[in-house]
Amino acid sequence: MNILEGLNDVQRDAVKTTTGPLLILAGAGSGKTKTLTHRIANLILNEGVYPNQILAVTFTNKAAREMRQRLATLIGQPNDRSFMPWMGTFHGICVRLLRVDGKAIRVPSNFVIYDEDDRKGLVKQAMKQLSLGDREVKPAAISSAISSAKNAMQTPDDYDGVAVGPFQKQVAQIYHFYEARRKEAMALDFDDLLIEAVRLLRENPNIRDKWRSHFTHILIDEYQDTNAAQYHLVKLLVNKAQNICVVGDDWQSIYSWRGADFTNILNFERDFPGTKVVKLEQNYRSTGHILEAAHAVISKNNQRTDKKLWTDAGMGYPVQVQGVYDDAEEARLVAERISAQVAIGARRYRDFAVLYRLNSLSYSLERAFFQAGIPYQVVGGVRFYDRKEIKDIIAYLKLIYQPNDRMSFSRIANTPTRGVGTTSLEKFLRWQSTRSENIVEALLLLEDEPVVTGKAKGALVKLGYLLKDIASQLETLSPSDAIEQIITKTGYRDHVQDGTPQAEARDENLGVLVADAQQFASLSEFLEEVALMSSADMQVNDDMVTFMTLHAAKGLEFPVVCMIGIEEGIFPHSRVFEAGAAELEEERRLCYVGMTRAREELHLSYSYSRLQFGQRAYNEPSRFIGDMGDQVALLSPEPQLMGASQDEPFYSDEIGFEVGDSVRSSAFGEGTIVDIDGMAVSVNFTSGQTKKLNVEFAHLQKL
Repeated sequence: MNILEGLNDVQRDAVKTTTGPLLILAGAGSGKTKTLTHRIANLILNEGVYPNQILAVTFTNKAAREMRQRLATLIGQPNDRSFMPWMGTFHGICVRLLRVDGKAIRVPSNFVIYDEDDRKGLVKQAMKQLSLGDREVKPAAISSAISSAKNAMQTPDDYDGVAVGPFQKQVAQIYHFYEARRKEAMALDFDDLLIEAVRLLRENPNIRDKWRSHFTHILIDEYQDTNAAQYHLVKLLVNKAQNICVVGDDWQSIYSWRGADFTNILNFERDFPGTKVVKLEQNYRSTGHILEAAHAVISKNNQRTDKKLWTDAGMGYPVQVQGVYDDAEEARLVAERISAQVAIGARRYRDFAVLYRLNSLSYSLERAFFQAGIPYQVVGGVRFYDRKEIKDIIAYLKLIYQPNDRMSFSRIANTPTRGVGTTSLEKFLRWQSTRSENIVEALLLLEDEPVVTGKAKGALVKLGYLLKDIASQLETLSPSDAIEQIITKTGYRDHVQDGTPQAEARDENLGVLVADAQQFASLSEFLEEVALMSSADMQVNDDMVTFMTLHAAKGLEFPVVCMIGIEEGIFPHSRVFEAGAAELEEERRLCYVGMTRAREELHLSYSYSRLQFGQRAYNEPSRFIGDMGDQVALLSPEPQLMGASQDEPFYSDEIGFEVGDSVRSSAFGEGTIVDIDGMAVSVNFTSGQTKKLNVEFAHLQKL
């Protein structure tokens, strides 16, 4: 087998470089996944490295699955979980390290994983117990503050010591409560997975040396998106041979808001002296016009590596920029463009993606597409494992697996309804917290205890026996069988079949959950996979137009991409006006990411008038359009934009109207101009309405 077959010269160089630190700067669409896959194949087939000695880190479970599939096909191995066992996300790798050695830092091997909903739920419990109202401060804000503290490696005591102001003082109180209850439940949240793995390796030299010896080669994808904890984890795992290969593109670093630090990739050569740098610059995705326009945008950034993407696929269609009157017209034009191409058989709906900076921009799109009868899906909506019926069943499973999980118990104690009120539940939990028994054991003890009475007592005891019965069979039950028993024995199927229009879909979802669990050998494997799933792992449906944010589009590609709302204050976001250069450069990287999702056609649009936050706003076209220079084709109407500096006005002051002029509008009738602001005029119509209109599109007639 020729591992180098099908690779270009630069990709071959990266694959054949098997020792020492290697930095692969991989431009958008340059075949980085192929390069990584072939490099791992070369290590296994030609360098004698065992698959379980290779630590290969991706940023989503979906990416890990796809890479494992490609690699298994390439080298003729069965694609199952025993192959490349250390290929996965940072969080997934940390789970495995902690399952094996976490006891060294008092992390139990059967810990459960709390997702963001679990964390917010526990924060709400803390606020209630501490008599802190949620009107002045939102649980989500508290949860975010706790997450930030953890990423800064601050314990509750550390945070308390530096807390200033009422909000931070409240966070400090809740943080103490949160950590105490989380540890009681033997749970780790997503931040803990990284932090505790770093602590494990830092505080235990013998364990650190064991894993350094085990991993002879480390490969990390999307290195530009690593945060502080991930960076420290990598540094702790690299051994003296320094056989570390990182792949990434600082031009596509767009996640600073969740802790990513793109300077990690800029500083890689400093961290690992003697690094070999390979640049993948041949693009296999986009046409020349798209690459030239995207390069013109990213070139305006000061903090970046130097590379220039090229393609032998030809120049293709010019990038088209369309100015429109308002957001409704923008959505209609996008819908018409797609309908026209599908109608003549040139494209299918699934060939199109509509990208936007803000989720709120999807509303006008959804309305226009619904009216036009165009099928679409909004990626980033409620994902499968976030649906209530799925989270309910998962909570049962988590409680059976870890019977101290208070969050899961609180969720299912009265689901389906079994007559356990809030007061009874709180009494039981207070009583249980004073005892040594776990939650399931304590439920059974209620038979002889006057903690709760009446219907609630009988229901809780019955629940305890049900959970104990299923738990006793875990060694012989598959995860899918355990789910079937929960659905049946708890009466949950009857609970979802409530006669509502959603009943059938909920029941179908339960069936999908059972089927999905069949591929897992153990409950712990299944629960880990579910907990570590991210929105990036959503499966895209067959023939629908895809709507998504620019952030969600990273890593994807489509034949045709439409980017809407390319306006100052929207994209770039309004916060750049105060945040400064760093924020603007990240917005420009985000623009580059969006543009390079397009393979064959790229359409950009901006609106002079847009409904935002219940009010009509008037924005200038984005400076990013100006950054593209003469790389784009402006469609009518054409403002005085291209070639103008950002300090120059986009429009002439000569609009042909003055305050006091009487005018007629075909839409609103006759009226009088009462104010002029650039190209926008405010007209007081005889109907009593005052409208702010753009004279480029309003077609006002002077009387």
